[in-house]
Amino acid sequence: MDIETLRSLVTVAAFAAFVGVLAWAYAPARRDRFERAARLPFEGEEP
Repeated sequence: MDIETLRSLVTVAAFAAFVGVLAWAYAPARRDRFERAARLPFEGEEP
């Protein structure tokens, strides 16, 4: 195994991890949880 093959494998592994994080973040099952987390800084404020 030469260095170019190793570099290619690392690139493919990094891309697969990136796609996995995207799939996790945009999964419909997590939408409600992320929307609640996005509103946390504004809870308790009254105009």
